[in-house]
Amino acid sequence: MRVLTGIQASGKLHIGNYFGAMKPMIELQESEELFTFIANYHSLTTSKNANLLKQLTLDAAIDYLSLGIDPNKTTFWVQSDVPQVLELYWILSKFTPMGLLERAHSYKDKVAKGIPANHALFSYPVLMAADILLLDTQKVPVGKDQIQHVEITRDIATKLNNEYGEIFTLPEYIVNDDLATIPGIDGQKMSKSYDNAIDIFMETEKKLQKRCNKIISSSTPLGEPLEFNGCNIYNLASLFLDKDKKIELQNRYQSGKEGYGHFKKYLKDLIWSEFEEAREKRAYYLEHQDIVRDILNDGANKMRKIADAKMATVREAVGIL
Repeated sequence: MRVLTGIQASGKLHIGNYFGAMKPMIELQESEELFTFIANYHSLTTSKNANLLKQLTLDAAIDYLSLGIDPNKTTFWVQSDVPQVLELYWILSKFTPMGLLERAHSYKDKVAKGIPANHALFSYPVLMAADILLLDTQKVPVGKDQIQHVEITRDIATKLNNEYGEIFTLPEYIVNDDLATIPGIDGQKMSKSYDNAIDIFMETEKKLQKRCNKIISSSTPLGEPLEFNGCNIYNLASLFLDKDKKIELQNRYQSGKEGYGHFKKYLKDLIWSEFEEAREKRAYYLEHQDIVRDILNDGANKMRKIADAKMATVREAVGIL
């Protein structure tokens, strides 16, 4: 099964990113034909600094390779290295009713948050459709807020298929309904925009401990049993634990022998240990960025071959010489 995921190059990754999207993605490459790209064209809808976007693109590649994307199992590239996606984007625009885009929730939400309304932001779902259809993608892992974009992709592809024959595969979305919202240090959903995230790649263990110490907890005094249900520290720690370890931690909460400070240190230890190998890989890739660029170039070369074949079919169908 061919699966496609896109990555926004938006800055430092936090543990909410990891458990919400990256870990499931890395697991998919063991069983599916996974294609993953860094969506730098999409990032242009919000980026204002050219040099920063270039750096964030490379940083995203380094971080994802460090955390487990395997170029021997996953085709990994930068979106702009496969320009055929923009040609397909334009052709698909002909088959995209204005009303379809006007109903897009994501566009309305972003404008409401102060992002300037422009054509790139408005037509974002068409570019996403081109990403998906160019590859004859079968499955697209998305968050619930992105389901509509996959549905828009299906609508556009259906219109073109109805006119020219079965050119495009109609994709289906994958949503992990079992994945709980990952809390930040204030209990809200972890997000960079809320300034409540715990970064994966903290510079030092001491800085990670300081961040964990900021997690909001109750005022139950030391010596009394603590409630783990609804505790932000427990909820974050449990992401790293199997069933037996969760029960063990619950018993420690209920024993009354430890306070929240102990559990914040325990959480820090879990995070630091979990990403130890990733930190080592990241240090290596930072020192050998030529290897990262070679990996991205290899992925782009593979994708361009797939894109050329698909676009030859599309051009013939619509009459482009």
